[in-house]
Amino acid sequence: MLGQAYSLLGFQIVDGVVGAGFPQKPKHSAVFAQIDPEGSRLTDLARRANMTPQAMGELVDELEELGYVTREPDPRDRRAKLIVLTASGRAAIEAGKQTIVELEARISEILGEEGHRMLREMLGKLLARADPT
Repeated sequence: MLGQAYSLLGFQIVDGVVGAGFPQKPKHSAVFAQIDPEGSRLTDLARRANMTPQAMGELVDELEELGYVTREPDPRDRRAKLIVLTASGRAAIEAGKQTIVELEARISEILGEEGHRMLREMLGKLLARADPT
C-alpha cells in the first residue's frame, strides 16, 4: 500500500506542477526533491536520490534543456560544476509545494485532522528509522 500511495501522490504532484505550466516528467522529481537552494553537485544529487551519477546526469540534461537548471562553476572548486535552479526551476518547485499543500488538505478531508496528524507522525517515525544519516 505504501508503494501505491507513493506512486499515486507522486503522479498527482507532477500533474499539479504540469497543470501550473511547468512541463516535466515524474522522474525529474529526483532532482527537484534533492537540489539545494544554492545549487548542488551532480554527485551529491545522485547520492541523495540513491541513483548513479550517470542516471542523474541524464535527468539534469533533460531539465537543462527545459530551462529549469543550469550548470555553473562551483565557487568552492572551479573544476567542479554546480547544478543551479533557474527562475523557472524555482517556480516549478513552488508549484510543487502548492500542490502538496492542496494534497495535504485533501488527505485531511479524507482522514480527518486527527487521522492526518497520526499518519504524518507514523510516516515521520518510519523515515527517521530509515534515514542512514
